Amino acid sequence: MPNWTRGATLAVAATLTLTACGGSDPGGDAAGPTEPAAESRTVQHALGETVIEGTPERVVVLDTGELDAALALGVTPVGSVRTDVSDELPAYIQDAGVDPADIENVGTIAEPNLEAIAALDPDLILTNRVRHEDIADQLSAIAPTVFAEAIGETWKENLLLDAEALNLSDKAEQLLAEHEERAAEVGALFGDPADLEVSIVRFLDGSGVRLYGEGSFIGAVLADVGFSRPPLQQTAETFVELSLEEITRADADLVFYSSYGEEGGSVVQQVTGGRLWQGMPSVQEGRAHEVGDDRWFLAIGPLGAGLVLDDLAEIAAAGS
Repeated sequence: MPNWTRGATLAVAATLTLTACGGSDPGGDAAGPTEPAAESRTVQHALGETVIEGTPERVVVLDTGELDAALALGVTPVGSVRTDVSDELPAYIQDAGVDPADIENVGTIAEPNLEAIAALDPDLILTNRVRHEDIADQLSAIAPTVFAEAIGETWKENLLLDAEALNLSDKAEQLLAEHEERAAEVGALFGDPADLEVSIVRFLDGSGVRLYGEGSFIGAVLADVGFSRPPLQQTAETFVELSLEEITRADADLVFYSSYGEEGGSVVQQVTGGRLWQGMPSVQEGRAHEVGDDRWFLAIGPLGAGLVLDDLAEIAAAGS
């Protein structure tokens, strides 16, 4: 029997034992008044429906978007996955006043540790179909699990879904209203943002570079601000890939770039120090800005969106 199955089976057995011990008391009033049953609700999601009892308190999240959503809603998960390039949670969560040490490591996004998840005795698991459809049955055997349909551009819909599961829908609606208001304010700092084409560049390794399109988290945030996008990035795809030799196609009125992991950091140094990058008008005129990868690409939720808006406001104040 696999380790995760043993862990999940033990957790279920323990629950059944506790339920049996907590049955009717032959001693009458000696046990005190009976607690009212928790209200249950059915949440529709990408892989069906899930019944959730009351307000979850022990939540495990299996992607950075779900982590961001939970934290924004005021819920600190008991467990979360990490990315494949770091054992640490994204640094930006400390800006939300959360101690990363309070969130147990339950594997990586690509390979969640099912035994570690079961050991935390969660009452809700939040994830998405893109990452974890293939282990849906295993996750649902551990705890009620809610799957978003997609990631990135759908961050607002995902927030509302996660909030429904967490019994915090009103809070999510408030967060989205505040985001829309703040995005409009930041856009106004750039005059008419629709007159500016904004390019988003991400370096991952030596094989090429990604330009993020309208169908990405950061693309959706920029659309809320009101920016235009270069023709190559006017795509519903999350990103388009270029070779490093094609980097000049990333030029625009404003260029924002970041790097993912140590390998991406080495590549960005190589490229930005090279002749092609240095010859781009945006670079020569000070309109290319390096940004934090965890804020612009890993957050994928209201906290990350807010940090992107903060960065944009700071750049606008600096006059470029």
